[in-house]
Amino acid sequence: MLDSLFTMELDDKYIEKNEDITRDGMIGNYVHGNEPGHHIPFLYNYTGEPYKTQSRVRMIMKTMYGAEVNSLCGNDDAGQMSAWYIFNSLGFYPLAPGSEYYELGSPSVKKAVVSFENGNQLTITANNQSEENVYVSKVTLNGTEIDGTKISHFDLIKGGDLVFEMSDQATNN
Repeated sequence: MLDSLFTMELDDKYIEKNEDITRDGMIGNYVHGNEPGHHIPFLYNYTGEPYKTQSRVRMIMKTMYGAEVNSLCGNDDAGQMSAWYIFNSLGFYPLAPGSEYYELGSPSVKKAVVSFENGNQLTITANNQSEENVYVSKVTLNGTEIDGTKISHFDLIKGGDLVFEMSDQATNN
């Protein structure tokens, strides 16, 4: 059913009178241009198919965002559209407000450094990251492999090295 959300057709009559939903922010029946659905690509992490989250996130970053004026696919209410992009560029996303966990996705950066208020720094590295290598084969935090598709905020703010091993082959890691 989740797959069908991204592929089903939606007649224009269902969106023509809605100023917040336009075709340029839609993938099938998924509306990325309206923030309440930004968590949906990460639901694949709960189906045992995280490679679908990884693929979908990278496709959304490539098709729904750009570097030109007016190249954002929706209304950036309070910066949510931009925040979605930044988090996902780093390889993780806060699925549920108030949760200590981020869902792992597919980073589009090769390397980034995040400085925290506590003075610690987190270096994020995506080895073999490219347009073709959208799948994550392994994630380590300070040399310890992450088991599953979540990472704790409290572990990240301790700083250190978050390393994604990227591949062009889908796995269920």
